[in-house]
Amino acid sequence: MSEATLIYNLFPPLVGPIPRWEEHLDRIAAMGFTWIYLNPIHTPGLSGSLYAVKDYFGLNPLFQPESGQDPEEALAHFLKKAARRGLKVMLDLVINHTAIDSPLVTEHPEWYSKDEDGTIKHPGAIDPADASQVTVWGDLAELAYWPPSDPEGLLHFWDTVVAKYLRLGFMGFRADAAYKIPGDFWARLIDEARNLEPQVKFFAETLGCRLTECAQLSSSGFDFLYNSSKWWDFQEDWCLEQYNSFRHLAPSISFPETHDTERVGAESHGAPEVAKQRYLFAAYFSTGLMIPVGFELGFKKKLHVVNTRPQDWESPTYDLTSFITQVNRMKLKCPVLLEEGPQERLSPKGKPVVVLRKFRKNRKGRVLAVINTGRKPQKARLPDMLDLLGKPRGRWRDLTPQASPLKLQPVMEFTLTPAEMRIFYNPEG
Repeated sequence: MSEATLIYNLFPPLVGPIPRWEEHLDRIAAMGFTWIYLNPIHTPGLSGSLYAVKDYFGLNPLFQPESGQDPEEALAHFLKKAARRGLKVMLDLVINHTAIDSPLVTEHPEWYSKDEDGTIKHPGAIDPADASQVTVWGDLAELAYWPPSDPEGLLHFWDTVVAKYLRLGFMGFRADAAYKIPGDFWARLIDEARNLEPQVKFFAETLGCRLTECAQLSSSGFDFLYNSSKWWDFQEDWCLEQYNSFRHLAPSISFPETHDTERVGAESHGAPEVAKQRYLFAAYFSTGLMIPVGFELGFKKKLHVVNTRPQDWESPTYDLTSFITQVNRMKLKCPVLLEEGPQERLSPKGKPVVVLRKFRKNRKGRVLAVINTGRKPQKARLPDMLDLLGKPRGRWRDLTPQASPLKLQPVMEFTLTPAEMRIFYNPEG
C-alpha cells in the first residue's frame, strides 16, 4: 500500500516572497496534507513565465525576501519549518526546455532541437481535453532528447541542478511534461538523485500524453503519474480505460483543478457542492490527490504563470477547509483509497446517478462511490448491495464526510442532493 500523498500546490506568485510561504504551513498541515508542491522558483527569462527558466541556480526576484535575507537561507528555513510540521516539499523540474534567452542556448547550442532551417525549436503541448488543440510557446527553447547529442553533458547538468535542491531540503520533484524525455534518461537522473537522497520522490506530469508515451516511462523509477480524471464527464469510457491501463505503470494523482485550469469556483458559479464533489471524487479515484492554493476558499481567478501576484488573493467564496480535512482523514483510514486497485463503473451510461466500484489490488476491501452528476436531486436505487459491497454485511460503512451516515441494507434507496457523492466501504469484501 502506498503512503498518503496529499499535495497542496502553494503557487508562489500568489503568495509572494519566501518568508510569506511560512504563514501557510500550519493551515496546510492542519488540513492533513503531506506534501507541498512549488512551481518553478528559478530566475525566469524575458517573458517572466515561471516555466521559462533562464537560470536554474538563481531565484526568481518575485520570491526574494524583502528583508534582504539571503534567498537560499530563506528557502532552507522554509523547508525546515515545513518538515517540522510533517510536510515534504517538491519542486517543479523543467528539463524538457529552457527559456529562449537562457545562457545555455549560446553555451550549449548542441543540446537543443532545431527546425529545418536550423533555428532552435519552440516546444508545444496538447490540450488534455482536446488533442487537436496544440499550444506552441515562443518564449521557450526545446532541448533535444531523441537522442541527445551530448547525453553525458546534459545529464551532468541536470544532476547538478537536482543535487542543489536536494541539499537545500527538497524531498520531491514534479517532472514537467515528463513524457517528452526518454525513460532511460530519466532512469539515470532519478538513480543519481536517490544516491544522494534515498527517500526522494519523482512525480511525472503526463497529462495529454498517449499510452505509448507514458509506457516508455515505466522503468524510469517515477513514483507517481498525473491522471486526467478532472476532465471526465462520468459517462464516457476513456477515463476508466486510461486508469486501468496506466495503473500498472505507477500510482496516479487526481485533482479538481490545477494552476493550468479554470477554477472550480468559477466553473460552478460559486457552488460549494460542486467543489466538494470534485474533491471527494479525486480522493476516491486515485492514490494521490492535489489542489492548488485557494481551491478550498472558492477562488475564481485563474492562476497565471506570468501575471499572478499577491494582489490577486481573493475574498473567500466559501470555505471548505473542514470538509477537505475530513476527506483527507477518510482517505488515510481507507486502504482501498491509498493504492491503484481495479476500478469499474456499474451504472448504465447516460444516467445522472453514477455508481463506481474500486477494489484493493489483492481484492480484500472495496469502495462504492455513488455520485449525483447533475444539479437536481436524484433517487439512487441499489437493489443488490450484497453483490456490490460483498460480505460480511456487518462490516459495511458509510464513510461520506460531513454527512449523516446512511443505514446500509441489502436493498438501498436514498436521495442524493445536487452534486452529492456518497462513499461506502467494506474492508473485507
